[in-house]
Parts: sequence; structure tokens; C-alpha cells
Amino acid sequence: MNDRRLQLLHILKTLGPRSTSSLANRLEMTLAGTRKHLKLLERDKLVASSGIAGGVGRPDLVWRLTETGHNRFPDTHETLTLDLIGAIRSVFGEAGLDKLIATREGETTTRYVRALSSASSARQKIEHLAELRSEEGYMAQVEQVDDRTWRLAENHCPVCAAARVCQGLCRSELAIFRKVLGKSFTVERDEYLLDGARRCSYLVQSLVPSSGPGNGS
Repeated sequence: MNDRRLQLLHILKTLGPRSTSSLANRLEMTLAGTRKHLKLLERDKLVASSGIAGGVGRPDLVWRLTETGHNRFPDTHETLTLDLIGAIRSVFGEAGLDKLIATREGETTTRYVRALSSASSARQKIEHLAELRSEEGYMAQVEQVDDRTWRLAENHCPVCAAARVCQGLCRSELAIFRKVLGKSFTVERDEYLLDGARRCSYLVQSLVPSSGPGNGS
């Protein structure tokens, strides 16, 4: 697929619905060129549009990924993962599956704590966590909410299929974030993919007063 069209899919995945003009600005392309790429993606049923009121001239369309478009960012080894979850349930029951999730949670927490140990501020800590998650395929980003609050957003879930049949994975994810960031932070999920949101995201608030705008401790 053309690099520009791949960029458009990535932007819509990470930022959500966007107007033609907004997409053109991000790609530093003309409106006409951007519309051409979007129409080709629409032809392939990867994106869909809806009209919004514009000024003089044609309305500016808002574009979003379709289900087919979202499926361009597939779950990691989906079939194998689902088969393994089913086999563990069959052989060891829910207790065995819970034990496996707890073991994974402990190992992940230890690895994350080690990776975040060099962070010198609250923001750095959250950004390091986002980097770790992105390395694992979650397309994570940090959004500033106020001086002491950030949103850790995950624009893709590489284990979504597994999470649908084993929601203990989602509970474990929240627990990992709370353990890794420690008692000087609160962490609450504010968007949840399995409830129909386009992504999962978490509001992270530092309980320690910041030393300046955007600088936690």
C-alpha cells in the first residue's frame, strides 16, 4: 500500500476521526491530494466519512476507520492465544488461568519497575511507561491534562481478542500500572475498548505537587 495511505490509517488509528483539512495539514499535502488517497481507502472499505457543515465551498468531511480499517492493526498471534486460553481453562480451570495471569503480572511489573527506575519526574515516568507499551504493540501516547494529570492512551490493543474472552487480562493491566507508578500516583481507566470506546486510556494523577508546569516529581 502507498506510504501516504498507510500514514492516513495510522493517524486515524492513533488520533481518531479527523477532517480532510486536518489530515492534509498533518501530511503537509494539498486537500486534493489528500482526498484522492482517502477515496482510495474508502474504495477498499478501510475508512468511511460523514459530512460536517463547512464555510463557502464543499463541506469538510470527517474520516474514521471502519472495522476493516481497524483490522489492519491485528491482534498478535490471535488464534494461538485463544487456543491456549481455552486449553488452560479446560485443563486447569479458572483458578489455573488466574494463577497464570498473576505470574505474568508479577513478571511484567518487575520489568517495568526496572525500566522506569531512571525517570526523574512524574512525566518522565509516565512517558517511559508509554514507550514500553508501544514496544509491545499498544501504540501508546501521553497526553497532558493539567499540571499533575496525564492521560496514558493506548490506541491499539494487540491482545484484544484474548481480552474479550479473558477480562482478567484487563484487570491485571490496571493493577500493573498502579503497582509500577506507586503510591504517589492514582490511576483510573477512563476509556475502555471492550465497552465500545475506540481505545483504552488511563488518567494518571500525581499526588505530589509539581515543581512547575508539566513537571511532576
